[in-house]
Amino acid sequence: MKKIIATMAIGACLCSCGGSQKEVYKDSTAPVKDRVEDLLKRMTLEEKVGQMNQFVGVEHIKANSAVMTEEELKNNTANAFYPGFTEKDIEKWTEEGLIGSFLHVLTIEEANYLQSLAMKSRLQIPIIFGIDAIHGNANAPDNTVYPTNINLACSFDTLMAYKIARQTAKEMRAMNMHWTFNPNVEVARDARWGRVGETYGEDPYLVTLLGVQSVKGYQGDLNGNEDVLACIKHFVGGSEPINGTNGSPTDLSERTLREVFFPPFEAGVKAGAMSLLTAHNELNGIPCHSNEWLMQDILRGEWNFPGFVVSDWMDIEHIHDLHATAENLKEAFYQSIMGGMDMHMHGIHWNEMVVELVREGRIPESRIDESVRRILDIKFRLGLFEQPYADEAETMKVRLCDEHRATALESARNGIVLLKNDGVLPLDASRYKKIMVTGINADDQNILGDWSAPEKDENVTTILEGLKMIAPDTQFDFVDQGWDPRNMDPKKVAEAAARAKNADLNIVVAGEYMMRFRWNDRTDGEDTDRSDIDLVGLQNELIEKVAASGKPTILILVNGRPLGVQWAAENLPAIVEAWAPGMYGGQAVAEILYGQVNPSAKLAITIPHSVGQLQMIYNHKPSQYFHPYAAGKPSTPLYPFGHGLSYTTYKYDDLKLAQKEITKDGTVDVSVKVTNTGDRDGVEIVQLYIRDKFSSVTRPVKELKDFTRVLLKAGESQVVNFKITPDKLAFYDKKMKKIVEPGEFIVMVGASSDDKDLLKDSFFVK
Repeated sequence: MKKIIATMAIGACLCSCGGSQKEVYKDSTAPVKDRVEDLLKRMTLEEKVGQMNQFVGVEHIKANSAVMTEEELKNNTANAFYPGFTEKDIEKWTEEGLIGSFLHVLTIEEANYLQSLAMKSRLQIPIIFGIDAIHGNANAPDNTVYPTNINLACSFDTLMAYKIARQTAKEMRAMNMHWTFNPNVEVARDARWGRVGETYGEDPYLVTLLGVQSVKGYQGDLNGNEDVLACIKHFVGGSEPINGTNGSPTDLSERTLREVFFPPFEAGVKAGAMSLLTAHNELNGIPCHSNEWLMQDILRGEWNFPGFVVSDWMDIEHIHDLHATAENLKEAFYQSIMGGMDMHMHGIHWNEMVVELVREGRIPESRIDESVRRILDIKFRLGLFEQPYADEAETMKVRLCDEHRATALESARNGIVLLKNDGVLPLDASRYKKIMVTGINADDQNILGDWSAPEKDENVTTILEGLKMIAPDTQFDFVDQGWDPRNMDPKKVAEAAARAKNADLNIVVAGEYMMRFRWNDRTDGEDTDRSDIDLVGLQNELIEKVAASGKPTILILVNGRPLGVQWAAENLPAIVEAWAPGMYGGQAVAEILYGQVNPSAKLAITIPHSVGQLQMIYNHKPSQYFHPYAAGKPSTPLYPFGHGLSYTTYKYDDLKLAQKEITKDGTVDVSVKVTNTGDRDGVEIVQLYIRDKFSSVTRPVKELKDFTRVLLKAGESQVVNFKITPDKLAFYDKKMKKIVEPGEFIVMVGASSDDKDLLKDSFFVK
């Protein structure tokens, strides 16, 4: 890096020969393309390569250099510093115009400060700040924390996906953040994987629709001060790792890639996503970060992606030091750039080595120009040259505003799944006057979920606080189990068991621990994968001993991944899957428990009995369970995809297909009558599945192809209509050509993916 600075004076002189020419790139009225080309021709090679590099923020460096060792850096993917360099070096490089982007900048003050350094550079190219704003800009304090992506997916609410993304974009820009590393459109097919809660679940169709709306919500028209750059990630296959751990190898056929994993990414590109982040893992023996087939042939060749590709955390380095497909770091940089990479996350060796690769003739400067054009294009479109700063006096008028808080509460209400209810819910406050509450997640900010910073207490409603708010006349007896499931105190478990006997009803709030500020103590979240899906520590013992009181016991789960709570499913009268419901999750849970809100969410992912059942997905191939398991758990899930109960009941009947025979380019109109047969108003998520009965290659037993949320008053009926279009029937044949084959197609409509919940009919394609 020091060599780079030494040579900049010569390069700057050469590039300034045209300095008397009009600086078109500073003219806000000029077309973006002209501004990009004008700026590009003024830049030195060193400045160009700097635009392709990202660093962590200076406050992040200060904090971690004080507590981390160099050895700890090797496999830590959340915290960093740069051995041998200080924050002063980073500040100097920013002033020299050698850094294009920062991440892990968590305050408006630091963002504005770093931007002020960039404004001292020769060309005054602004920084683009990226941040993991996964469910709101929650990784930075004092922002609205919405429920996690898996909660959102369980609401099957595409409009809410757009709304949350739009509001998140506004809060980001209010603190000078421009680029979110979201949506995560990986299709989650392994419950051991710690990042399940960051995804939209296991179904490609649902993931696709939610991802598209998130992209549109974040980016808007990508030309204003309320728009941010979306980043579809992680490309590709990391959500089905061979051993369930983040970044482990993935081995998938091209058929599975194109049918399951590619669709959300392709749709994201078509929706206008202008950045994409590659996956940690190798795919079929080739690291994704040097995979020319993925980045060039598929992404740019087939899908015509016009945006830029960014690496994930130090994953270009891992081409050398982990995957061992490059002999040294310089070769890893070469392989990644020539494979299609545009920006490096993150570090100190990139600038010097990439410049050397160009000087040596191995990488054409024209290839560097391609990447820099893409990056500059976004900076111009976002208006960063005209407005490099955010207003510190105005920022909190946007962040945590009443409208955004209301959305956080509404989305929490819509994403909490009632898994089981034998009639104890909704709670009757006049009957249950004394309630014992216990469990690691009963009174903790862990309800915020992964990718969340601790918030001020007044901005978070825990579950215990929510219960007291909604039922103020009830006596709640709280037995604190601490926050750490791995270090529960047997004495506190015994205390809860004893006090449960004196209660009218008991509530246990169990699950996982996800908060990132205790990185090494988590049991769920990024890089926190599990070898089983049981409750950790003494939590099962706590549940069983409390239930042994003989008093009704309700289990509430706060977690990101599916948990195999089989004992609870067999022995407790009610189970609520809250996931990580965000800042007002405690209020939403309490409203559902007491019937102020009628639950409507449905599972966006299958819940297995145990880890031994994995892979457990609803859209499996016909032979997957030809031979049942010989001993132990059954071949069916604990709770199926699409399952979710309500306090009312719904009846499906009169399924009709308007066309019983169509051509390959024809459509089928489907209708079904849905009736609310209970005494409460409710929202039912009506699901449509399709199966190709006989086909030239094996096809799933069913695939979700449409859904809708229907509000029905008590006693009300409504005819729900769907249209089956050719794209919902197409698949890849033996020659990997996408076609619609003639034959019979089975249509299934109902309340979940379980056969017992579905009405069926069929039609023929000629």
